[in-house]
Amino acid sequence: MKKAKILYISQEITPFLPTAEISKLTRELPQKANENGREIRVFMPKFGVINERRHQLHEVIRLSGMNLVINDVDHPLIIKVASIPQARIQVYFIDNEEYFQRKATLNSKDGKFFDDNDERSMFFVRGVMETVKKLGWTPDIIHCHGWMTGLLPLYLKNMYKNDPHFAESKIIYSLYNHDENIALDAKLSDKLAFDNIDKALLGDLSAPTVESLSELGAKFADAVVQGSEALNPRLAKAFEDSDKPKLDYQNPEEDYFPAYNDFYTQILEENSVLVD
Repeated sequence: MKKAKILYISQEITPFLPTAEISKLTRELPQKANENGREIRVFMPKFGVINERRHQLHEVIRLSGMNLVINDVDHPLIIKVASIPQARIQVYFIDNEEYFQRKATLNSKDGKFFDDNDERSMFFVRGVMETVKKLGWTPDIIHCHGWMTGLLPLYLKNMYKNDPHFAESKIIYSLYNHDENIALDAKLSDKLAFDNIDKALLGDLSAPTVESLSELGAKFADAVVQGSEALNPRLAKAFEDSDKPKLDYQNPEEDYFPAYNDFYTQILEENSVLVD
């Protein structure tokens, strides 16, 4: 019996970024999955505020060196890795000088949301997909956390739909509240068109926001999770209206992993994946 392989993709993970709802869960959940017999890989963006020396990040030369075309411009992809010793897991980081080496996460020092956060999201999720292929590691489940991962289900079901590497992969998308429904570049759908994604698939992206990407994530995923205890009305509707397998909110202060583990098993069994 083979171990099920779960790919975790998160926009933030502690201790590399401050403890918050997403970062805390995506620090603990992969560890619990690993301890319960799942084979895991974990990815996040390498934001410039992450202290490489303190966390002992180092570049993985054999995985770096690719170029990704975003909005018809080539951008070098750099892959770094670090360990969380107490969790006995490694975290892979998607890096690029233009997108991720500024000393900030999503906002400038004066609090302004970066104009290119949509492109940073595109680069991040495509960087994960290409790196996983280069690793030669085929995930049975891809579990996405945070609006920055919202485009991954769209890419996987379109740009990568004929890629045998992901032919059997099932996507779970976790919906979380965000502090604000911040606007993204209005030209996002045009940028996605460079990746041969039909605008008709995108719905109304004339005024894209971080919640728009979360809605797209839920729309194109194979299963959805309520990540925040009380989703705002728009995201709550996306969760409730979904006709896909759903996992209700699990309190992270309680023994939440059995519910996630059963949910993973349900998805795997539906996909006829043998598990330990």
